Parts: sequence; C-alpha cells; structure tokens
Amino acid sequence: MSDSPSLARRAFLARAGAVAGGAVLLGTADLARPGPADAYTKPRVYTRAEWNARPPVSPAQIIAAPDHLVVHHMAFPNSTDYSLTHALQLSRDCQDLHMDDNGWDDTGQQLTISRGGHVMEGRNRSLEAIGQGANVLGAQTANNNGHTLGIENEGTYITELPTVALWSALVQTLAWLSDVYDLDPHAAIVGHRDYVATQCPGDAFYAELPRLRNEVADALGASLAAERTVPFARTDLPGPRRRGDHGPAVGPNEHSR
Repeated sequence: MSDSPSLARRAFLARAGAVAGGAVLLGTADLARPGPADAYTKPRVYTRAEWNARPPVSPAQIIAAPDHLVVHHMAFPNSTDYSLTHALQLSRDCQDLHMDDNGWDDTGQQLTISRGGHVMEGRNRSLEAIGQGANVLGAQTANNNGHTLGIENEGTYITELPTVALWSALVQTLAWLSDVYDLDPHAAIVGHRDYVATQCPGDAFYAELPRLRNEVADALGASLAAERTVPFARTDLPGPRRRGDHGPAVGPNEHSR
C-alpha cells in the first residue's frame, strides 16, 4: 500500500517481544498504515451493571458537552492480566478507592480502559450523558471538572508505555468521543498535567500525546494537518504518593466529589 497524505491513518507496533497474556508494549518506530477496514468504529463499553458497580452516594449531574478530553494514567500497577475478568475487577477496585479512601460519591472518571484494552463506564450516568451529546460532572481534573471528560488508563507510565491493546482502545474511544462532541482531536485531547501539577499521565505517556492526537484524527478521516512530534523534556512533576493517586482531581470550590 502506498503512503497516503500527511494524516495517513497510523496504528501502533509492538516493541520487540510479547509479554504475558499475549499483549505487547507500545513501540515508537515503524508505524503501520492499516487499510479502510481499520477505520473508526464505536468501542464496546462495558456498563456499570456489567462490572457490578456499587450504587453511588447520589446520582451524577448531567452537564454540557466537554470541550476537552483528559488522558490519565491510573497510578495502578502495570498488570499483565489482560482478561475481561481483571478489567471488570479493576473498575470495582477503582470505585472502592474513590468512594472509601477519597470520600467521593462514586468513581471519579467517566471512562476507564484496562491494559487488556477493555473499555468500561466509570461515573454513573456517563454513557447516558454521552448518548445525549452531554457529560456528567466527574472528579478527575481539579478545577476543570465542569468542562472536561476524563479517561483513566490502567497502569503507571512515568517510564513505561501502555500496551498496544490499551493504546488501540484509547484511540478508538477518543475518536468516538471526538465524533460525538464534534471536537478537533489536536485541540481537545490533553493530559491531566496540562491543568494541574502532576506527573499524570506520566512522562513516557505524555510524550506520546502528539502521536495519539494524530492517530485519533486519522481514525476519523479528519483533513487536519498532522501535529508535529517534538522532543520531550522531563518536567519532574509530582508522582503518585500511593496507589491510585494521579494528582489533584477535585478543586476546593468544586461541587463534584
């Protein structure tokens, strides 16, 4: 297949070798160019009923559509269990941490993606709101929860990169959301650290956000100029203090928790 223009649809390749369970780690060289069959489709999102969520303290508030899509790392271990069973348990563990340890009403983020590439609904009413072209008020980006939608990605990516399965699911999810909300991926996709002082989504992952934006635009077939990838410099931002701590998620004057 010949190369298409500068926004040719690009997928990910594996770093040499595979890890347990058949998933592989994201690499940065020799980007493959898939054909039309790989174009954007809506991801399979497992509902709260499917992962057996606890009832929230109170129903989430449906708010206006987001103008930015925030990429997080979860600050959980980089598990090599890529099964659906693990992914559903991950959502339960996250909800328990957010409700029992953080004292929040429910899971903070709107969506969660496991290292096996499984996409789960997070905060209650998130899928209902997305279906309406709206959003729910979450607890994921301090002082900016009223206009952002957050996606938690299982793992910690200060020095490591996500698995190919997670990356692929994230591209598909961001393409879906960009389509729903009519957003330009190059402008709308940001990292948690773009709003607050935190490592999240990790130095290694954050350095790949230009490529992520390009691939989302490619998946949508967007006629946008490709974003140039620039060299990444470490920023020495605060890292996780404990499991699940990916930085400030609720501001002092925000009503969401």
